Amino acid sequence: MKSELALTNTSFGYLSQSSDFLNIVLNNINECILLLNHRMELQAYNDALKTIFSNRANEDLQYVRCGEAIGCAYSIEEAKDCGKTSHCYTCELRIATLESYTSGKNIYKDHIYRPFFDHNYNKVDKHLQFSTRLFRFKKENYIIMIIEDITNRFKL
Repeated sequence: MKSELALTNTSFGYLSQSSDFLNIVLNNINECILLLNHRMELQAYNDALKTIFSNRANEDLQYVRCGEAIGCAYSIEEAKDCGKTSHCYTCELRIATLESYTSGKNIYKDHIYRPFFDHNYNKVDKHLQFSTRLFRFKKENYIIMIIEDITNRFKL
């Protein structure tokens, strides 16, 4: 296997028969990996979501809208669904996701600074770096969004 890896070194294709291994890999990545449908609802996510955004740490987040899953302060303060607050039309995460979904444009390492709530309902301002990409699986379009909390880079 080592020689096969060294020769190809282009893909994880040789692991395609091991969904358990791929799940372990995804859940050990430090960045949030979110799989979103056209309504911006989570279809799948890795464990980092519940460590970086812990406002709903013990809940199942499947089919929850992105902003609600990550504890968007605007959604919580206005008691409105993600996509319906007064700030949603300027939300960089939402704009990037919709742009990727409608035009297929990849967004790479964009930045957002926004307040979020943690599991104790403490309001925390975070700097996030994110990327989005459209992909098709079984005749359905999805967005993969990768979010990294880069707040510590901005602290003195």
